[in-house]
Amino acid sequence: MKAVILAGGMGTRLKPLTYWTNKHLLPVASYPMICYGVAKLREAGIRDIVIVTARQSVGRFVEVLGSGRDWGVSILYRVQEEAGGIAQALELARPVIGPGDKLAVLLGDNLFEPSLAPLAAEFEKRKDGAMVVLKEVGDPRRYGVPKLDPATGTIEFIEEKPDHPLSNFCVTGLYFYHADVFRIIDQVKPSQRGELEITDVNNAYAAAKKLHYHILDGWWTDAGTFESLEEASRRLKGALP
Repeated sequence: MKAVILAGGMGTRLKPLTYWTNKHLLPVASYPMICYGVAKLREAGIRDIVIVTARQSVGRFVEVLGSGRDWGVSILYRVQEEAGGIAQALELARPVIGPGDKLAVLLGDNLFEPSLAPLAAEFEKRKDGAMVVLKEVGDPRRYGVPKLDPATGTIEFIEEKPDHPLSNFCVTGLYFYHADVFRIIDQVKPSQRGELEITDVNNAYAAAKKLHYHILDGWWTDAGTFESLEEASRRLKGALP
């Protein structure tokens, strides 16, 4: 299995900190945020990682992570020239993903307490389809919310930031795909904001009854606000050697 970490974005909710650096390089406890995702993927047995980020940030990521040697992984970098959505950023990894590969896709500001190894192992057993990672939350209206079909272990569809959520679960920023995800991306149309949305990709799998899910134990946060960044720093203090 290979991994793609998506580390672009403007980090508007973290200004003025993000005026001078990419948000994924902001410190969380003792390390830049991106290091935790790399470490979690390595712990899950994933050694080949692609990082997708903006042109102005590539050099800074290389300064922190280099080739990945010090972290026990191999890192390649792909440049997202302009914001075009999560699915568009993922598509940039296509040249380094083989037709038989499986891949984990991690949004770089998503930080997880539990090991990702059981999730990767679970998806390795699947012959096709996709899998998203869910977390039960107090206010799902802030997120993408799935309608679950527990009988089949699949998701019927995902609704973004609904006024009346159909469940108390939200979709975290960790997804698992087969290489056919790029064929799905080819068929996705830009949203009203002109971007290729990952929710549309996931809903294409859901429509085919091939979108599976895993409910996460332990804490998770997307460190995209000052509050969540501070929480992550408290929780991850001493988490890396």
